[in-house]
Amino acid sequence: MSEIDSSRAWLRLGIAVAASTVGGVGMWSLAVALPAIQTEFGVGRAEVSFAYTLTMLGFASGGIVMGRLTDRFGVARPVALGMTMLAAGFFLAGHAERLWQFALVQGLLIGPGSAATFSPLVADISLWFRRRRGIAVALVASGNYLAGAFWPPLLQAGIERLGWRPTFWLVAAICALAMVPLALALRRGPPIQLPEASAAGLGGVGAKGFSHNGLMALLVLAGIACCVAMSMPQVHLVAYCVDLGYGSARGAEMLALLLGFGIVSRIASGLISDRVGGFKTLILGSFMQAVALVLYALFDGLAALYAIAILFGLFQGGIVPSYAIIVREYFPPAQAGARVSLVLMATVAGMALGGWLSGALFDLTGSYLAAFAHGVAWNLLNLALAVWLMMRLRRRPA
Repeated sequence: MSEIDSSRAWLRLGIAVAASTVGGVGMWSLAVALPAIQTEFGVGRAEVSFAYTLTMLGFASGGIVMGRLTDRFGVARPVALGMTMLAAGFFLAGHAERLWQFALVQGLLIGPGSAATFSPLVADISLWFRRRRGIAVALVASGNYLAGAFWPPLLQAGIERLGWRPTFWLVAAICALAMVPLALALRRGPPIQLPEASAAGLGGVGAKGFSHNGLMALLVLAGIACCVAMSMPQVHLVAYCVDLGYGSARGAEMLALLLGFGIVSRIASGLISDRVGGFKTLILGSFMQAVALVLYALFDGLAALYAIAILFGLFQGGIVPSYAIIVREYFPPAQAGARVSLVLMATVAGMALGGWLSGALFDLTGSYLAAFAHGVAWNLLNLALAVWLMMRLRRRPA
């Protein structure tokens, strides 16, 4: 009897969400610690933002490598490796004496380590579900948003009471302790794919003038575009609140709200994608994210920013999981680890580029208005690509 959609699959889903939540700390720690690190090292906003860019570039490149390892060895080994890298990275980052040392650790250890608990887990869980693949993928992808809701308040409290360095050392200890039980729980390989779940065709892609790699390239571009737009609030919200005089604690609360409601969005998008497919879900999320970015540019009152953070989370949370669903709709299961990781890491590369561009535009103009405007422009590119691809392709579930 196939284990696809079985109770064992749902148990594995829960373990994967837990692993993604713990490992997701690598994505959000710098966003919370950014003001404290900027003050200690006495540098500009763009320089600290570049450390975030290196983190996300490490996340992106590490995710592709971890995806290939997942296709070859299963997901347990990449998860164990990633948690080890996180533990070492946070320990060494807390000892950095120069910003370049801190940034190097972020890019070589923390970014790739965190990647091991994101796209490989998304790819792995997509092989355990067929009828409920959308909601399963969305729940695992929500792990890094659960991390975003769980970690920022704890990190902010630690930074205020202990300083950012001891806080990073505590995170290192938590990652080290979590590594063994999570990796052991994920040792079992994915179930054998039934014939009807192993279609290698692209549902008419070739007839429409697309090759596998051609479609992949366009999905990568779309992923970069949507997340350049997405990065401005996610990376700079704490710093934005400090600039407005509201303080870093209010910014951390808003970031936690944004990511917490992003979980709701991701679950809802999973349910929607199970009914209408990946492309329509992507288009809906992309359009609503553009609306939220415009609201950020128009309103900067404290109450308004709390409300927009909630809306932004509700609007954009389902975008990234949609790419994994699209890949599973148009590519064969044997390529899931590599191709899901590639497109999801493109979204991370977009976050890296957008995080740095927003900081650079702030340093150039003295405000975040230009950063919000350039985010809207990238968002419109993503929306145009998604609509065009949907019109060109016929959906055929893999």
